[in-house]
Amino acid sequence: MALSLSPHASKHAAISTALPSSYSCTLIFVIFLCMLGLYTLNHTHTRTPVRSTENALRFQEIFLASSTNYTISSYLRALTVHPHLAGTEPAIQTTEYVQTHFRDLGLETHTEEFEALLSYPAHASLSLHFRDGTWKKLSLTEAGHVGKVVVPYHAYSPSGSAFAKAVFVNYGGEEDYRKLEALGVEVTGCVVIARRGEISRGTVVEKAAEKGAVAVLLYADGDTLGGVERGTVMKGLGDPLTPGWAGVEGGEKLGSEDGEVKKRFPKIPSMPISAENAETLLRSLEGARVPYEWRSDALRSRVSRVGPGPTLVNFTYQEEKKMVTIRNIFTVIRGWEEPDRYVLLGNHRDAWTYGAVDPNSGTAALLDIARRYSLMIRLGWTPRRTIILCSWDAEEFGMVGSTEWVEQNLVNLGSKAVAYLNVDCAVQGTGFFARATPQLDNVLVEVAKKIKDPDTEGMTVYQNWAATNTGINIQRLSGVDSDYAPFLQHVGVPSVDMYYGKDYPAYHTAFDSYDWMINYGDPFFQRHVAVSGMWGLLALRLADDSILPFNYLSYAAQLHEYTNVLNRFLDGNVSLLPITTSIHELASAAKGVEEAAKKNLQKLREQETKDDLELKRRSLNDRLMLTERSFIDATGLQGKQWFKHLVYGPSNDYQSKLDFFPSIANAFSDAARLPREEAKSAIQHEIWRVARAVRRAASALKGELT
Repeated sequence: MALSLSPHASKHAAISTALPSSYSCTLIFVIFLCMLGLYTLNHTHTRTPVRSTENALRFQEIFLASSTNYTISSYLRALTVHPHLAGTEPAIQTTEYVQTHFRDLGLETHTEEFEALLSYPAHASLSLHFRDGTWKKLSLTEAGHVGKVVVPYHAYSPSGSAFAKAVFVNYGGEEDYRKLEALGVEVTGCVVIARRGEISRGTVVEKAAEKGAVAVLLYADGDTLGGVERGTVMKGLGDPLTPGWAGVEGGEKLGSEDGEVKKRFPKIPSMPISAENAETLLRSLEGARVPYEWRSDALRSRVSRVGPGPTLVNFTYQEEKKMVTIRNIFTVIRGWEEPDRYVLLGNHRDAWTYGAVDPNSGTAALLDIARRYSLMIRLGWTPRRTIILCSWDAEEFGMVGSTEWVEQNLVNLGSKAVAYLNVDCAVQGTGFFARATPQLDNVLVEVAKKIKDPDTEGMTVYQNWAATNTGINIQRLSGVDSDYAPFLQHVGVPSVDMYYGKDYPAYHTAFDSYDWMINYGDPFFQRHVAVSGMWGLLALRLADDSILPFNYLSYAAQLHEYTNVLNRFLDGNVSLLPITTSIHELASAAKGVEEAAKKNLQKLREQETKDDLELKRRSLNDRLMLTERSFIDATGLQGKQWFKHLVYGPSNDYQSKLDFFPSIANAFSDAARLPREEAKSAIQHEIWRVARAVRRAASALKGELT
C-alpha cells in the first residue's frame, strides 16, 4: 500500500506543515507490514541479512509499497527554501541537510571535497540607445527577485564591454550566419542577439566570436514567466585547472593563463536576458527583413528586421573567478556477496536559483529512495552488490563534482562499476522519458511494468509510456548535459538517465521554485513517486539479480540500425563491412552469454550456494559488466580527447545528423574541407576504429583470449 494523497484532495495538502517525518512514516509502515504478516516484531532490530532470490523479490515489493508523496514533497520544500548556487554559503547548508538526512537514517555516509575554479558575476549592466536619442536601462534580474538570487549570468563568460549596433542571428548557428550573409548583413563589430535552441550556449558564443561579433545576448524564446535562463559557456567538463585529473587539495593545478585552460573559455563576453528585454531590442531593429525560414509564432510577434542597428547596445560584464571547495556526498550500502561491485545512483543538488525542478526534484527522489532502503535494511535486507547513492556538487558549472570524482576513481570505476543511474530533473511535466545504453533497455521496460502510472488510474508507467510515444522509445546518451557523461563517455560505465516532462518554462530562472512545482509541475507529487520507484527498483534489480540483467543482443541490434543510417551518408568508395562484421561477432557472443545465463539460473534453482557455481556466475557477470568498457578508446575523440566512447559522445559539429559514432561523424564533417581521397581515407579509418571497438566488446563478452 502506497501512502498517497487523493487526486481529489487539495494540492496544498501535499505541502502541509503537519507532514509526517521519515521516522514516523517508517513506523506506520512497519505496523502495516505486521498486519500483513510480511514482518514480525522480533525482526525489528535484526542485522542478519536475508539472502535469497525469493527474498530479493519480496524486498522489491516492500520497496514499492513504501512509497509516499508526503515525504518527497517535504524533502523538496526543505531543499528549496533558499537558493543554493555551488560555492556559496547557502549551498553548504543544503549539503548539511542532505548529509544529515542520510546519517539520521543510519546509513554509512561520507563527503569527498575537491577544489575547483568557479565563475560568478561581479557586475553587469545593459542599456539600449535608440535612433531618436532616447535610451533605456534594462533590468537584468527577474521582477520580485532582485537581491534574492544570483543575477542572471553565463558562468565563465569573460569580462568585457561593448557599445555597438545589434544584429539578430536567430539561433546563432552556421546556417543562420549564411542566411545573413546572403542578405548582405555583416556582424563584425556588432553585439549579436540569439534565441536559445538546441545549440549549446558555449557554441553560440564561440560561433559569434568567429564571425567577428564583440558580445552576445541570449534569450529563451516563448518565455511566459519573465524569467532569465542562467547557464555555463565553458567547454568541456570538470574543473578547468585540472583537466583529466582530480582537483584535490595540494594537487597539481594549471595556471589560469595556461593555454589548456584559456581554450576552455569563450573569447567574447555574453549574458542572458529576458524575452521581454529581447523584444524591446528586436522591435527596434531595422535593415534586412527576417528570413522566412526563421519565422515562428513566437518570433513573428517580436521581430521583422535583423539589423544591424540602428539601436546601439551598451553592454558591460565583469566576471569574478574563485577557487572554491565543492562537496560530493556518498551513502554506501555494502553488498553481502559482491561488495566490490558498485551500482551507483546519482543526482546533483546545486542549483542556479531555488532548483525545485533542476535538480532538486531528483534530489528529493534520491532522499526518498534512501528512506525506503533504510526501512528495508531494518527488515533484514542487504543487497547482493554494493549500492552507492551519490549527491554531486557544482554540476551546473560543467558537471564539476561528478567529473572530479570520476577522475579520482578512474581505475576502480573501470573495473568495478556495474552501472550508473542518473536522475537530474526528475519532474518537469507530463510524460516519462528515458535515455540509456542499449544493454539496459529490457530491464528498464521490465521495471516500468512494475510502477504505477502517476497520471492515469489503473495503468503502469510502461503502458502509458508505450501509448504516449507510440511504442517505447528509449533515447541514447550522446549529449553532454548531466552527470552520466563522465561515467559513460570517459570510463564506459553502462548508464541510464530518466525524467518526467520536457522543456519547462522556469528552467534555470528564479521561478524554478517549490510554488511552480505545486502549481504546475507535479501538484500531488505522484510523478516524483513514479520516478523514485523506477530509479530505486532499477537499482535493486542491478544490485540483487544473481545474473546482471544486461542484454547485449539489444546493443547489437542498435548498432546494426546505426549502420543502416550511416549507409545513407556513404558513397560506394567507403565500406561499412568492418563494422557490420564485428557487429555479427557481438551478436553471436551475446547469444552465447544469454544461453550461459539461462543455464546458470537453472543450476541456481537446484543448488544456490555451490562454490563453483558462484565463481562461474561471478565470471559471467564480469563479462557483462566490462563489455561497455570496450567502446572506450584511449586516444579519445578528435578535438575532444577527454571524451573516449566511440559509440556515444559529442561530435565536433553541432549540426551533424549523426548522434552516434562521434568519431565517424567528425570525419564526415571534416570531409568537406579535405581533398576527396584524403576525406575518404579519414572516414574509412574511423570506421575501422569503431569496428575494432565492437570486436573488443565481442571478445569481452566471450571472456576468452584469442
